[in-house]
Amino acid sequence: MHRVLTHGQLAAALRALSEQRFRPPGAHSTRTYSVPTLERWLYAYRSAGLDGLRPQPRSDRGFAQDLSEELRTLLLDIRREHPDASVPLILKTLVDEGRLEATQVSEPTVRRLYAAHGLRRRAARAEGEPKTRLRWQVERPGALWHGDVCHVTGCTVGGKAMPLRIHGLLDDASRYVVALEAHTTEKEIDMLAMTVDALRRHGKPDALYLDNGSTYRGDVLKTACARLGITLLHAKPYDPEARGKMERFWRTLREGCLTYLGAVASLVDINTTLRAFLDRRYHPAPHAGLLGQTPAKVYAARPAAEGSVDEKALRVALTERTRRRVSGDNIVSVDGVAWQLDQGYLAGQIVSVARCFVAPDEPPWVEHEGKRLVLHPVDPQRNARRKRLPCGGPAVNKPTRPVDFNPARTLGRSMGTGADTSERGGET
Repeated sequence: MHRVLTHGQLAAALRALSEQRFRPPGAHSTRTYSVPTLERWLYAYRSAGLDGLRPQPRSDRGFAQDLSEELRTLLLDIRREHPDASVPLILKTLVDEGRLEATQVSEPTVRRLYAAHGLRRRAARAEGEPKTRLRWQVERPGALWHGDVCHVTGCTVGGKAMPLRIHGLLDDASRYVVALEAHTTEKEIDMLAMTVDALRRHGKPDALYLDNGSTYRGDVLKTACARLGITLLHAKPYDPEARGKMERFWRTLREGCLTYLGAVASLVDINTTLRAFLDRRYHPAPHAGLLGQTPAKVYAARPAAEGSVDEKALRVALTERTRRRVSGDNIVSVDGVAWQLDQGYLAGQIVSVARCFVAPDEPPWVEHEGKRLVLHPVDPQRNARRKRLPCGGPAVNKPTRPVDFNPARTLGRSMGTGADTSERGGET
């Protein structure tokens, strides 16, 4: 900077500097700089000092440069007045009204304009205005159960990384967890099995308050709740705050257990850990929402026999019946699984197939004319050795006297062949 160099000496000095390695501030490795870069820095410093080395902003920086100040203000005012309106809707409306050309500005540019002014889109609500949040709670244990699924990642089961889904049911008044199970899927049948176990141990609640996922929207659950007298409620979409009790429990479970699962041998180990967490950490711990009482103590105040459900009522409530057509080879398909029907006379007919979700491993059956016909898993190799039975259906009682029926005689008479065949030589 301070040496007086001729042109040739300056070039040699810059080449020598370009071959040296320097570690920039905050960098973890060294690097070199080219001669043109060093020369540009030198002349910029000689011209304007340190200010000449500062990066200069673009002269055309900003968003939507082709828009006039009037249109820019209009776009910002529309978002402030209608925070739930989407960018495509805003632009299409302005184009249709002739206040904006179709290709004048793109949607990403308008989104960046809104983001720069802190005008993010707000989801629309059915009521049109944000609603007031109030802390609420039902009057007694057993009046309302919350149901939800917690997604867990970063856990290996049996040496394999797989998704983990924690299904849970929480009593609203006591914060007592009546059911908690780990699965690798989020299917309705997993939730139904857990719910059946909870109904056996704790009786039925007055209402179930569930998420909007497909797990809780099946016809089996809807029918079972109607048969058992349980009110089925679903939270409004895009409103997680309405289910704060369940979300708060998931946070407690993550911080106290799920984050530290790591590698486990099987789902049985995970479920054992979850039960231990509930019995030793969660249920005996004072809860701020219960004014310092424990969930176990508050839930124990519920009468033991309240809401009890017997096994027969459970089976009736959770038995589903659907209509299926029996194929030509006596196969009935239920949820993609092929079952065989032994009654061959029902081939090609539409039958009523029933199955009970109280015992998911129990095979389905066919109900026909007041009878229960058992379905069997298809065994093609065994069928290759089985004797084929006639498929004419149940035997029909034969008449007690002969019936006058002779198609050949009728044809002979219609052609005028003469005497009846029964008169020739006494033959009948």
